Amino acid sequence: MTDAAPAPITEAHEKVLIVDFGSQVTQLIARRLREAGVYCEIHPYDKVDDAKLEAFAPKAIILSGGPASVHEAESPRAPQKVFELGVPVLGICYGEMTMCAQLGGAVEGGHDREFGRAEIQLQKTSPLLEGLGELGDRETVWMSHGDKITAIPQGFEVVATSEGSPYAVIADEGRRFYGIQFHPEVHHTPRGALILRNFTHRIAGLKGDWTMASYRQEQVAKIRAQVGDARVICGLSGGVDSSVAAVLIHEAIGDQLTCVFVDTGLLRKDEATQVVDLFRDHYNIPLVHVDAGELFLGELAGVTDPETKRKTIGRLFIEVFDRESAKIEGAAFLAQGTLYPDVIESVSASGGPSAVIKSHHNVGGLPDYMKLKLVEPLRELFKDEVRALGVELGLAPAFVGRHPFPGPGLAIRIPGEITREKVAVLQQADAIYLDEIRKAGLYDKIWQAFAVLLPVKTVGVMGDARTYEDVLALRAVTSTDGMTADFFEFPWEVLGRCATRIINEVRGVNRVVYDVTSKPPGTIEWE
Repeated sequence: MTDAAPAPITEAHEKVLIVDFGSQVTQLIARRLREAGVYCEIHPYDKVDDAKLEAFAPKAIILSGGPASVHEAESPRAPQKVFELGVPVLGICYGEMTMCAQLGGAVEGGHDREFGRAEIQLQKTSPLLEGLGELGDRETVWMSHGDKITAIPQGFEVVATSEGSPYAVIADEGRRFYGIQFHPEVHHTPRGALILRNFTHRIAGLKGDWTMASYRQEQVAKIRAQVGDARVICGLSGGVDSSVAAVLIHEAIGDQLTCVFVDTGLLRKDEATQVVDLFRDHYNIPLVHVDAGELFLGELAGVTDPETKRKTIGRLFIEVFDRESAKIEGAAFLAQGTLYPDVIESVSASGGPSAVIKSHHNVGGLPDYMKLKLVEPLRELFKDEVRALGVELGLAPAFVGRHPFPGPGLAIRIPGEITREKVAVLQQADAIYLDEIRKAGLYDKIWQAFAVLLPVKTVGVMGDARTYEDVLALRAVTSTDGMTADFFEFPWEVLGRCATRIINEVRGVNRVVYDVTSKPPGTIEWE
């Protein structure tokens, strides 16, 4: 097993601790704080003890929402020391309820539930709601709770109410304890970011000193201290995460870094050439390019189950990567593009950081025989922060702003058996689709767009002949965080141009459809 990654260099930053009670949107709280320049970390409630609280030394604490009911036995609680540190505390939804229960209030079940859009009415002035309006004004928020606070602790006052929540916002201004029944972190609460900023900047007095420029400097120093004069191998996929990690590490240690690019043959059209040109020719980073397309396509022949595809790709990737890595003398470290959401999920799922190799396929474990230590310079960042860091490092905005691409590549965008012919068809159709989106000036307005070659054939007439060819689906979604998504409302003329070009230029496709599926919280990831 590899050594654990060293502690992050964040001592100079003001820090906020988010205690996670299991809400599916807890990461959005961190995103909103980071957007306001505040460094924060998410830790599961059952992993936060008194020693960790003192070691972390937060300037403020936020208690997240969660699915449990406070009035039930064995329901989660915040460490009591949270309320003894003398720092501001904000409870959100379940966080407000456990705060009330732990400080002498009361919470009951069996009352009317409150889910979805609601309005709160301002009853009392508070720095938490500064800028939201005057007393009596109403504000749209997003509720999601089935229990009800029936009594608030001594010292608290009502700041705002809603039709279903007499204690929609409460405050103990003396101790700087605040509770809100709604979710300010989701975009359905239009001015939720202002509420969170009021808490961090106005109440906790934070300056917001979290910037990509400072992070870059800190990580360069950290990488040099960790690696010394040893060699580092980076599994380069050509995606944004591994690319930014590679450029950052190269800035720190130069030619001590060697990138291994395993070309699975399942990438987007011309992507392998672009990766080689960028890293070998432009950045002059030592790069091993392994053209393994024949191997991957051969092993995938006849495989139709999507999970089997993933595992096959993961196994082959590690085998090829390990074989090439063994040829690099003096390699002691493995660099990965692990992001903070990966860290959060692994801690929440297993009770501690995992030893998962975050290759571009996101499957498979780091085998014990790979005696390498991990270098993960992005493990404190969210996706959009990685993009900002990439621009800070000099990568072109068009490169770091590319739409997310799934680890297994086109293999999961071809339901059913993977063949060389199908991959070629999808690569060409996908390239046309993205080209038309860019020409229309829509690329940066869409979070993710891609084509899917469906396992369906239709009869059509092209010219004077009947055809029996494949159906291609186009998908495009908008999102602010990647956790929820909605279909993009294309102008019909753009979709029409996409369909016309694909049918005319791509042999084997005679029908194009547009997918208008949305992705609510908690559903499967878009791929």
